[in-house]
Amino acid sequence: MSSTTKSDRRWSALALIVTAQFMVILDVAIVNVALPSIKSDLNFSQTNLQWVVSAYAIMFGGALLLGGRLADLLGRRRLFIAGLALFAASSLLCGLAWSESSLIAFRAVQGLGGALLAPAALSLLMTRFAEGRDRNLALGIYGAASGSGAAVGVSRAKELGATKLAMPSCESAASEPPAIMTSA
Repeated sequence: MSSTTKSDRRWSALALIVTAQFMVILDVAIVNVALPSIKSDLNFSQTNLQWVVSAYAIMFGGALLLGGRLADLLGRRRLFIAGLALFAASSLLCGLAWSESSLIAFRAVQGLGGALLAPAALSLLMTRFAEGRDRNLALGIYGAASGSGAAVGVSRAKELGATKLAMPSCESAASEPPAIMTSA
């Protein structure tokens, strides 16, 4: 395989990694802005409304180290794809939630997907790019995607009027083929 093709593949992989990280961060921000609409659409009690955010955060934070270790044991690409699939499927289920408990459960599963995806994504980035200029550039793009995800999440939710808990992240995940992550 020529070095040009290998270089192109790692930049394509970076695009997928950055998109996945963007979705994980976007999701947290957009849901926070949409809480009032979620409360009225699903008849949430004020007490249980915080669990929409907390279920995700607890599962994400609690399983993050496990996700990193599983990436070491099972393979980074395999866990990245599994985490991405779990995150996308649970995003879709969140959008289809029919009750308080279903949304809270799906948000917890979504947090697990993010916890599997995030460490594998960063590990893939670090192994695909050699130390130096290219890795620094890739890390800068990755960091910018994280910050942008939060900003876009808030502005997008406000733009939509936060009327529905539509998870745009599942649309993005479905459009990105995991085939990009095949080994070089």
